[in-house]
Amino acid sequence: MSRHISSEELQAYTDTFLHHMNNGQSMESGSEDLRFSAYLSEEALKITMELNNTYHTTQEVQKLVAKLTGKPINKYLKLFPPFYTDCGKNITIGKRVFINACCKFQDQGGITIGDDVQIGHGVILCTLNHDLNPDTRGTLHPAPIHIGNKVWIGSGAIINPGVTIGDGAIIASGAVVTSDIPANVMAAGVPARVKKSLI
Repeated sequence: MSRHISSEELQAYTDTFLHHMNNGQSMESGSEDLRFSAYLSEEALKITMELNNTYHTTQEVQKLVAKLTGKPINKYLKLFPPFYTDCGKNITIGKRVFINACCKFQDQGGITIGDDVQIGHGVILCTLNHDLNPDTRGTLHPAPIHIGNKVWIGSGAIINPGVTIGDGAIIASGAVVTSDIPANVMAAGVPARVKKSLI
C-alpha cells in the first residue's frame, strides 16, 4: 500500500478483501483486490521468513502462525518449518493439527482445516485459478478448500481449488485431488479416486 494506514484501517481492508474472496468474487488484473492481495503476500513473506530461518520453540511457532493468520492458534498445533503461504489471513486451523515441513498453502480463496488433521511433507493447497481466456489470464478466481476432522493427507499431495475432503479420509502420498472426497475413504492417484472404504 502506498501510504501508512492505521491498524483499524488495515483490519477493515482485510475484512473487505476476505469477504470478497469468501463469496467467490474474482480478482481482476489491476483491481484494488489484487493490489491488496499483493500487500498481504508481502506481509506473509516477512512472517514466514522469520518462521523459517531460525529455530523456534513450539510456542514461538504457534505465536508466529497466529500472527500470520490473524487468528488465535490453539496450544496443540504442531508445525514443522519451513512453511510457505502467499496470504495467510484466510487460513483457519482446528485443534490438534500437525503440519509437516515444506507445506505450501495458497489461501486467498480460503483454507479451513478441521480438528485432529495430519498433513504430510510438501503438501500443496491451492485456492486460486487463473482465467482460462488468454486475454484475461491475469484474473484470479477463488474457491475454498475444506478439510474435515481426522483427515490424513500424505506427503506431496496437491489439493486443488474448491475441494472438500470428508471427515476421516486419507489422501495418499502424491495424489492430485481435483474433486470432493467423501468421508472415511482412502483416495489415491492422479487425479485422485476413491480406492477403498475405511469403515
